[in-house]
This record gives sequence, C-alpha cells and structure tokens, in this order.
Amino acid sequence: MADKPQPGTTEDAPAKSLPGEKLQKVLARTGLGSRREMERWIEQGRVSIDGKPATLGDRVTHRERISVDGRPVNTTPAQETRCILYHKPTGEVCSRKDPQGRRTVFERLPKLKSGRWISIGRLDYNTSGLLLFTTDGDLANKLMHPSSNIEREYMVRVMGEWKEDMLQRLLDGVMLEDGVARFSDIQDGGGDGINHWFYVVIMEGRNREVRRLWESQGLTVSRLKRVRYGEVFIPSKVKQGQWVELAGKEIKSLYRMADLPLKDMKRGTIKEREKMERQFSKRKGPGGSSARSGRKPR
Repeated sequence: MADKPQPGTTEDAPAKSLPGEKLQKVLARTGLGSRREMERWIEQGRVSIDGKPATLGDRVTHRERISVDGRPVNTTPAQETRCILYHKPTGEVCSRKDPQGRRTVFERLPKLKSGRWISIGRLDYNTSGLLLFTTDGDLANKLMHPSSNIEREYMVRVMGEWKEDMLQRLLDGVMLEDGVARFSDIQDGGGDGINHWFYVVIMEGRNREVRRLWESQGLTVSRLKRVRYGEVFIPSKVKQGQWVELAGKEIKSLYRMADLPLKDMKRGTIKEREKMERQFSKRKGPGGSSARSGRKPR
C-alpha cells in the first residue's frame, strides 16, 4: 500500500498560478493583431520587455515597459468596453500615423484615459463611410477574423457599360489574384449615363475587394461608401468626419456576431457626450448618409 503524502510536501501543495498574462495575449488585446500574429512578432525579435528581447512564454503584469519595433506600447487595458461609429471621409488613412503626413481617422476620435481605440477593419484612402472602433482588442480581432462571415454593405458608383450577366458572374464568384471572391447580394441603385449606383454586400474584408470585383468586369469604381457593418448602420445625422457612441443593443450585436461574452459597457463622459451633440448641430458637411443605408439587413 502506497504511503500517503505528508502535509507540507510538494504532492500536498496546490499548484501555483503564474503571475501576469501571456505577452502575446496582452499585445493582441491592444489591437496590434491576433495572438498568433503576436507570437510571430515575438519570435522575430520585434518585441522587447524593459529593453530586453522578449521570448515566447514571457508573462507580463502591466508594470513592464513593452516595445514593438523600438516603440513603446500602452498595454493598460480599458476598464470597460466602449464602441463608437465614425463616418470616415475620403482622404483619411486608417493607420495611427502616416509617413506622408496625411490625416488619420484617429485624429477626430475622443481621447481615452485608459486603453486605446482599435479599428475594426479598415477602409481605403479613397473610400468613405462606416468605420467602427472599440477599446476591446479581443472583440476587434474576432470580428476581423476571416471566419467571422459578417455582412459589409457598400454603396458603389461604377463607370462603364454593365450588363445583367456581369452581375450574375459577380454573384457566382470570379477569380482574383488572391482567390475566388463574390458579392453575396447586388441591388440596383439607379443612375443615368455611364455612371450607375449599386448596393453590394461582401462577407470578407480583403484589400480593395469591392473595387477589384468590379474591375474584373471591366468597370471602374468612381465612388465607394460603406453603409452597414452587420446590424450597424450609419445614422443619417452622422456626417463625414463625425463620430457617435454606439447604443447598447448595437454593442450587444457586435459581441453576438463575434461569439464572445458581453463585457461591461461604458458610455462617454458628460463632456464627451456634449461635444458629440455639438458636432451634430454644426453646419452639415458633404456626404450625408443615403436613406438606403437605413434599410434592414436581409
């Protein structure tokens, strides 16, 4: 009969949990990329902790100085989740800084005391419309993952002669340089002459996918605006360059689409809400949302 372990021995002691969190998890939560991508960055030597190269398996407690490519990263998590909608004008880039000095979408967003705004997807420099931001990196990464299958609806003006068989090919799928792509829905938006409007829906977020699909049929996109992301639409009062806090039901829909448990939600401060309302009372800018953008998802 085996001897029973004596009190105080290692067999009797409970396993101790390691302090902190895995480095790749903390970095992913800041919105820099997925956990797997952060693991690659660590392996490539792009990440350092307190000035020393990081290694896979490192854990951090938010007291360390973490840098990526020599630049410090703020890893302080937001206390509660916030989500906002920004109506992006053309002529803005979706990166935090632009080497060419162009305006970025982050410049008009409200300032945060903790955490940082993370863009849920991107829009091209010449594309306008709905862009979502959150303080929850896990939510952003899950929504941007190719497996998310979230409807993204665009209002697009194409230039050139189009035919019904072209539209059917775009619905059936055409081969692009990065694989087969298709629209899941196309609706005629009207128009005269060589310019015609359509409403199209895609389920992925590939680079310039809408433009490349139309170009595959010999047509040129002359205007492109995103009007819907999943169940979230651009409110008609939100003009280009303006932002609005998402309602609770809209935030819940994002977590539902991401298949993640809902986190505590936080609204902006009174001062931020007053500033948000003031922007709506200013002189209306160009590019107001079409009535079509308020239609219910199919």
